[in-house]
Amino acid sequence: MNKTKRFIIVLAVLAVAFAFLLPSIKWYAMTPKEDQALALGSREQIREFAWRMARADLGEIEALASTPDPLPDRFGPVVKRAKAIYKEVGLKAPEAWNAKAYLAAFDNRSDALAELEDYHRTRVLALKKLHGSAVQLGLDLSGGMSVVIRADLEALETKLGKSLSPAERDDAVVRAVEVLNNRIDKFGLTEPVIRRQGEDRIYVEIPGAADPERINGIILGRGKLAFHIVDEAATATLTEYLDANPLAIDEKLNLADPTLIPAGTMVRKFYTKDKYGLDEWTGRYMVLAAEAGLDGNHIESATVSSDPVTGQPEVVFSLDKEGGELFYALTSANVDKTMAVVLDDRVRTGARISGPIQANVKITGFAADEANNLALILRSAALPVELIVETQQAIGASLGEDSILEGRNAVLIGLAAVFVFMLVYYKGAGVNAALAQVLNLFLMFSILSAFNLTLTLPSIAGFVLTIGMAVDANVIIFERIKEELREGKGRKASINAGFSKAFWAVMDSNITTILAALFLSQLGSGPIQGFAVSLAIGNMSSLFTSLFVSRLVFDFNTDVFKRQALSISWRVK
Repeated sequence: MNKTKRFIIVLAVLAVAFAFLLPSIKWYAMTPKEDQALALGSREQIREFAWRMARADLGEIEALASTPDPLPDRFGPVVKRAKAIYKEVGLKAPEAWNAKAYLAAFDNRSDALAELEDYHRTRVLALKKLHGSAVQLGLDLSGGMSVVIRADLEALETKLGKSLSPAERDDAVVRAVEVLNNRIDKFGLTEPVIRRQGEDRIYVEIPGAADPERINGIILGRGKLAFHIVDEAATATLTEYLDANPLAIDEKLNLADPTLIPAGTMVRKFYTKDKYGLDEWTGRYMVLAAEAGLDGNHIESATVSSDPVTGQPEVVFSLDKEGGELFYALTSANVDKTMAVVLDDRVRTGARISGPIQANVKITGFAADEANNLALILRSAALPVELIVETQQAIGASLGEDSILEGRNAVLIGLAAVFVFMLVYYKGAGVNAALAQVLNLFLMFSILSAFNLTLTLPSIAGFVLTIGMAVDANVIIFERIKEELREGKGRKASINAGFSKAFWAVMDSNITTILAALFLSQLGSGPIQGFAVSLAIGNMSSLFTSLFVSRLVFDFNTDVFKRQALSISWRVK
């Protein structure tokens, strides 16, 4: 491969790596601490924050409406949005954007308030999304969340209609731990701690600043999906009645007059997602057939795709043989009727049955994150027993700021020590090795960010070890080049022969280390797994920098700068 192609490949790799690392740079280096704290809060907290800030901002703007002074600089982003509204409705933009000019962009106070709330909501939710794309810090570096869960064995006994033996109670809790392990692993929450406490409790530690709603959805999500036929006539009758008598139904959906709905039916609420991604009741009730036409137990696989027409996320279920037959019978008998999709006793969406369906089932009405969560929960098996969160709290980093600083210093000192040795021992060629090491570290962190992996203290240890091991490839290559120089070959011939002869020696040493790291990552857990993953990443990236980038630097100096001599030793020139 000539140097031009090699140069293009290196640039492409560095550009992709930078794109992967950019969210981490933005989050850790460019996002103020107070904004980070906002983004790490729950969605309910974000909703409350946006609500309060919108009203505070509008109050301040209205107070300034009597003065001609321009709005303070901090209102710049909302003024920008007001400019867009002026342009959209064809109004002439004012010369000075004061409070009066800003308020004139809206028809009424409610519209201005909604616009301000929308600004704060989109800003904080964008930061929350940015954090999800950045490198996550483990419990030992940034703390995380600890949850104590109780397995509701009494409810399981009631459901089964019998008392559980000690062995059956134990088995239910053990299976719940296994399902939680499976779910948390599939959701990309790396290096969790999940262990049993006592007879019916489970302790879970999630590293990093986890989203409480998402964690609860993973832990408690039963994936209880069912398809019910809607009784449209009864729904219309109930809606009309409740419009006139809104207190005729209680929070548990019990009607004051049960005869309002036919026997064999039930009432459920219809929910959608609000702008914050939270469940929001639409104010509508639906009357459904009490017996589900099909439940989630017949689902063999679940994937997420996009509707080719609307582009909205859709969850595609593949049914087992029995489920396919049941669903075919259900849809065949209810053509032109509405089928409701009920998730954990909440109606989430509905669709009119146009014809019999037997194979794959597609449902829409879910946000992208919710669709992915639902598919993963259904794939990771149903919980054998209902779980109740008893306590949920944030826990501080066990190492503290001083230890985090020491970990960072270990990487920098190790890198500096390697630089000094290579520059002193290999002279000019040492600069080549130093550049390769810098790029190696850059690639390692970009891979962490690309796969949303968790950085822990053992991971840092793996990186420090990688720095020392990565320079070994440069040493092998440089020594081969020196041997060729001693035989009287020129610069270009020595470099070509040196890289050619060193190639398999470098590959062998790194491949064996990568294989060992992969075995450790599969067989180990917790700190061992974090160490193994970082070691494997470091070795793979060092192969690229030592064999690809280092060769490019040598060729660049030879062909572009026309250098004849090679500064690689105190004895060989």
